[in-house]
Amino acid sequence: MIVGAGVAGASAAATLRAEGFDGEVLLVGDEPDAPYERPPLSKAWLSGQAPSIEVHPPEFYADQSIELLTGTRVTGLDAAARRVVVGGSAVGYDALLVATGGQARRLRGMAGERVHHLRTRADSDRLRAQLVPGERLVVLGAGFVGCEVAATARSLGVDVTVLEMAGSPLERALGPEIGGVFAGIHRDAGVDLRCGVRVDAVSAADSGPVVHTDRGTVECSVLLVAAGMVRDTGIWEAAGVPCDDGVLVDAGCRTGVPGVFAAGDVAAHDHPRYGRTRVEHHDSAVRQGAIAAQAMLGRDVVHDQPHWFWSDQYVHTVQSCGAPGVAVDETVVRGRIDEASFVRFGLRDGRVVSVLGLGRPREVMAGRKLLLGGHPVSADQLRDESVDLRRAGVRR
Repeated sequence: MIVGAGVAGASAAATLRAEGFDGEVLLVGDEPDAPYERPPLSKAWLSGQAPSIEVHPPEFYADQSIELLTGTRVTGLDAAARRVVVGGSAVGYDALLVATGGQARRLRGMAGERVHHLRTRADSDRLRAQLVPGERLVVLGAGFVGCEVAATARSLGVDVTVLEMAGSPLERALGPEIGGVFAGIHRDAGVDLRCGVRVDAVSAADSGPVVHTDRGTVECSVLLVAAGMVRDTGIWEAAGVPCDDGVLVDAGCRTGVPGVFAAGDVAAHDHPRYGRTRVEHHDSAVRQGAIAAQAMLGRDVVHDQPHWFWSDQYVHTVQSCGAPGVAVDETVVRGRIDEASFVRFGLRDGRVVSVLGLGRPREVMAGRKLLLGGHPVSADQLRDESVDLRRAGVRR
């Protein structure tokens, strides 16, 4: 049984069949939709440019004999009896995958028909209906979702103000220097970006929400609260599954409870490269779902691939492989950060352990191969733009 019909759950179900499992597969999701990809919700789907975001075509589940149960919540788990409560009925399982992801974080006092959060396709649809040219959108939070929605809204002709407590957008994920680059990108696109601002409260007016900050009030017609995600762990923790801001799993997505596994955004994964990590990346969810399915079949597997993510904002794409905060001996920049065209490499023991690039996808992919291969490479080669990174090797 798989609880959670997102990309991790869909990946696990498909992997079970691909690995030859011919028993029953039940995939349960609380949304009314078949599994879909979430990254477009803040970008192409929000702008109306994505015709489809489904993980698989509608006939896939029937063709693969996967029972897909949507619009249904799992409300309880008896791990000792290996039963879950689905739609009010107890259903047994041999192996259970928890892939429930999480919910958008709600802030107290911020509600109403013009106050939005973005986590589901329905959330994106409701927000899109109000992103009309000439309207004013205020975004609370300049993380990836906040920045991506701001960029999409500008493309739709919406006036945008972004309020962020940190000194720059994306600072927590990418650091202040690269955050400063994105600050310039958004301001050049016409976003009123205000950093170092504390939001105290939101009130309602006839014209729309009013945001009260430590630097005054900001009026708007549409408000997006982009304050991160809260993982769905309540049911599992109550049933004795070890949790700590996520369901705790080992390198093979196994929990401390026999027969129970977890993958995707809900999982706090013991990564062989990075230790205990909690990531919210599409690629990790897909890979963890596949690893969890193999573990459910009794295979001795681990998820040890480096984290990989990207974000599209306007014409810019930032890509990252590895963990941006991983310990390094040396940081090497190829290109110019201040010109928004660069790749930043983290080196440890003469090998690439992290790659972060903006506007240079081919070099990022070459750096990713260096990281995956563990090949020694010199800082001079990485820095020298005349060197083809696809053929880089030790030359000191």
